[in-house]
Amino acid sequence: MQSHLEANMEQDVDLIRSKVIKMSELAEKSLETCLGAIKENDRQLAYAVILRDRYIDELEDILESLCQRFLIKHLPVAGQMRFVYSVIKINTELERIGDYAKSIARRFLTISDLGTHASYPKLIDIANLAIPFLRNARQAFTERNAELAKATREREKERTIDNLRYEIHRDLIQLHIEGELPSEALVPLVTIVSCLERVANQASNICEEVLYMCTGEDLRHEYQQVLRVLCVAEHDACRGQMAAGIGNTLEPKRIQFSSAGVASQPLDAKTVEFLAEKGIDISGQTSKYLSQILDLKDYAIIVSLCEEAERALPSSPSRPVRISWEVPDPSRVEGTEEEIHTAYQKTFQFLDTHLRELVQAILGDDIEKEKDTDVQ
Repeated sequence: MQSHLEANMEQDVDLIRSKVIKMSELAEKSLETCLGAIKENDRQLAYAVILRDRYIDELEDILESLCQRFLIKHLPVAGQMRFVYSVIKINTELERIGDYAKSIARRFLTISDLGTHASYPKLIDIANLAIPFLRNARQAFTERNAELAKATREREKERTIDNLRYEIHRDLIQLHIEGELPSEALVPLVTIVSCLERVANQASNICEEVLYMCTGEDLRHEYQQVLRVLCVAEHDACRGQMAAGIGNTLEPKRIQFSSAGVASQPLDAKTVEFLAEKGIDISGQTSKYLSQILDLKDYAIIVSLCEEAERALPSSPSRPVRISWEVPDPSRVEGTEEEIHTAYQKTFQFLDTHLRELVQAILGDDIEKEKDTDVQ
């Protein structure tokens, strides 16, 4: 027979679970409403999403309070402790998804103000991939279905959405180059695509928490073990792409390099050709804006490659770590073919040397951390 304490604990668990389900339903509804706004070019739907976000924020506060009270009141162990710990994490993921939906709605309104439609076929495709990830994550939590959580996570790790995002970014930049898409609409559109891609990432994180909650299997730190480095230049056309290309050849399993630019400029063809000579293929990359980076705290290190990048980056008291290198831009060099090639070689050599030193410092720091852990 169930004791009064056990019944009381189960009642509190059910209350917390119901709030998580409600919050996830609101987040999913916001995303579906965003999709409707984009398809139908309906500004009223976008405003509804922005207004609804306050309810998601309120639920985040309620859930945080309920979890704190649960820990103090019941002093849970084992399965109940895993449940509360996972809910705290899921709460944060759902709040972020609500923020992404609000960001999509705001960017849609910006595009609509310009008289441009946001309803590109591939953009609709990525939304129709991302939203079911969240739906599956919610179902896995509701039903305590570890198999569904694991399957959804594995599907997200196939990077289908990542690849589609790169395709859309490339297509939008091409439309911009051809004069069919104004600059004022380009950044909001690529931001919408990035938000949808991040929704799938957050849903995968929720599935990891559900898996941990149900089975104790901890896959949550696999992604965190990859340290992310962002290289920023004035334009993401040459120096940043070169730095990311070199960096990703050095320690690809443990350190991931990417790049962004302060302003818009297509990928420099000479950089692609030069790096190909070095055995580094960046032909499938697209230029990214700094404003496309939804949260700079996702990166452990940000490397500024010029003064313009350093000025554009917001100040951060702790994370990420900021490093500044003044790197010449070879794409601006004029002269003979030999002089231009020499300029690219000098920039390449500078970046290669500094990146190797940075990677060695990162790996050395990781080894020291592992030693400290072993001692403890």
